[in-house]
Formats: sequence, C-alpha cells, structure tokens
Amino acid sequence: MFKITVKQADLLKALSHAQSIVERRQTIPILSNVLLETQESGILLRATDNEIEISEKVAAQVSEVGAITMPAHKLYDIVRRLPDDGELTLAYAETTGQVTLSCGRSRFALASLPAENFPTMAKEEAPFTFTLATSDLSAMITKTGFAVSVEETRYNLNGIYLHTKEDNLVAVATDGHRLACTKRILPEGAKDMPGVIIPRKTINEITKLLGENANEVVISLSANQIRFGLSNVELSSRLIDGTYPDYEKVIPANNSRSMIGKTKTLSGVIERVSVVCEKSRGIKLNIKPDLLMVSATATDEGSAEDELDIQYTGDEIEIGFNFRYLLDILSQIKGEESEMRFEDGVSPVILQDVKDTDTLYVLMPMRV
Repeated sequence: MFKITVKQADLLKALSHAQSIVERRQTIPILSNVLLETQESGILLRATDNEIEISEKVAAQVSEVGAITMPAHKLYDIVRRLPDDGELTLAYAETTGQVTLSCGRSRFALASLPAENFPTMAKEEAPFTFTLATSDLSAMITKTGFAVSVEETRYNLNGIYLHTKEDNLVAVATDGHRLACTKRILPEGAKDMPGVIIPRKTINEITKLLGENANEVVISLSANQIRFGLSNVELSSRLIDGTYPDYEKVIPANNSRSMIGKTKTLSGVIERVSVVCEKSRGIKLNIKPDLLMVSATATDEGSAEDELDIQYTGDEIEIGFNFRYLLDILSQIKGEESEMRFEDGVSPVILQDVKDTDTLYVLMPMRV
C-alpha cells in the first residue's frame, strides 16, 4: 500500500540530492533505487551506496500509508521534465508490482522493489555533537577540498582531515604537491574529538546541501561515522579508515623571505604566461626587490614572460611551480593582497591571504 500526492518542486529537490548519492553502475539492484516511506506529515526519502546515506523529509498528502523503492535516476529524470508548478501522484499497484506516476496528462509506470529489502546504514552512537554555521563549514571545505588527493592508492589522503588543535577546529587536505589548512574557533561539544578523514564523495555531497539549507549544521561524530543534520536533511557517511600523515612537518618553519603582491594581478600574469606551457605546466618565478618576473618555456609550444610590481626586499630567488597548483591556491585567496614566504629556490613555499591568518597553503616547487 502506498499512495501520495506531492508538489513537483518539493520532490525534485529531494531527488536531486538522492540521485547524486546513487551510483549509476550498481551491481546490487536495490542500491539503484530510492526509498519513499510515508510519515505523518509527508514522506521520508532515502538513498544510499552503503558508504553514504541521505534522508530527507518531503511534505506530501498521504492517501495510503506504506513504503516503496523506485529507480532513483529514472524517477529523477521523469520528475525534472514535468511542469514546475505541477502536482504528482505516486501509487503502488500490488497486482503489477509497479508504481504509477501521474501529473496532469502524463502517466508513467515504473518497476519497484520491496522496501523491506532496502539497506539501512546502522547509526553508531555519536559521542561528539557540535554545531557550526553553514558558512563556516562551507568555507572550510572550499578552502581545503581542492587539495584532496585523487590517487586511490593513497586512500588516507582521499579526504579532508578534520581535527582539533588547541582551541581550534582544523581542516587539512593534501595531495603531496600542495597542502591547504584552515581553522575556526572550536565549537562547544567538539573538544577532545578524534581526528577523522571525511571522504571526497561525502565532501562533494555536503557542499551541495550547505548552499541550500539553514544557517547551521549539526555534526555528530563517532570513530567510524559522521552525520550532518540540516533542517529536513541528514547526510550520514562512513569515515576513511586510515591514519593521516603528520602534516605539520610539511609546513616550513624557516621561510623568512616575504613577497607581497596583488592577488588578481598575480593570477592574471600567471594565466597569461601559462598559455604556452599547457602540457608541461611549469612556470618560473624570478623574484627581485620590488619586481616579479613570471616566465615559461616549452620546446613545442613557445615561450612567454610577464612581470608585476611587488613588495620584496630580500635576495634574488628563482623558483619553479606547476602553474595549475599555484592558480588553484590563488583562487581561494579572496583578499586584495597575497603573501608568499620562501626559504630558498628549492624548498616548499607558504602562501596566505595577507588579512586571513586562519588559512595557509604550502606548495612544493617544481624543477623547470
């Protein structure tokens, strides 16, 4: 038994979240489906890939109580093509085992699988629960997520390392070439929490939700699981089972030579010069008192150089970088001025927004 009437816009929003969790190539048929279960005030929509689970409440008129599962991507593709202001009726036909979907003059019949076979991610007891502003969590993810490793063999780097240090909540990501680290004041309830590695897919999914929901997110944490609570949505995820490297050893302690330049101007110069080294990706920075020259030479592509005024008073330094890594970092710096701190021409460099001391980046040089 199952029959509901729901607004197209409400169901579409929930399905857009659910279908993003569901893998298109799935060897277990039930995991290709989304679960719809009636409740007092509507339905609960749930999807999982056995690593991540999303649950979302959707307002609906319930005519017959029950639960069904339907193909997630197929249902999403149908609903998003229906009129924005339409109302849908979903009804399970026991004689055929199908679910009929009707909206205006449109009719569809979709296969279903029994709701009792739908897997549920066991919720572990969460000893640590704390609340963050969605803007803070979103900023922490944005400022570090780009540096997460995509190499599956380095599984312990395939996520953001969230942990506490002194009176701060700290997020770190690295792929071995660059490191991003940002911190916020430690929220109540997070003290003594264990350091955890949040998987890349989970990061992508929670980022989508943060832009749509309330001002706060409730984070619940156990040794193996993390849950994010946002108004009518809850996202649960397993954590990466591994030890994050001691990233603090990578952060240089002796970079005393400081170069300050206009962020947008520096990015513009690098973008222009990089046109001739799209394949090799290597650019060279020649840093002199008050002047930075950026150059690139590629045997089969050409050469380029450009320069800009900077604040710098130390000895001349010549150092090479992967221009893409450098631009990725500069894109995260929103302040007018950026600072680069060097030890020499072969050691890792620290980059920061001059006015944002809560975030720093480390970039490994490249032989050019």
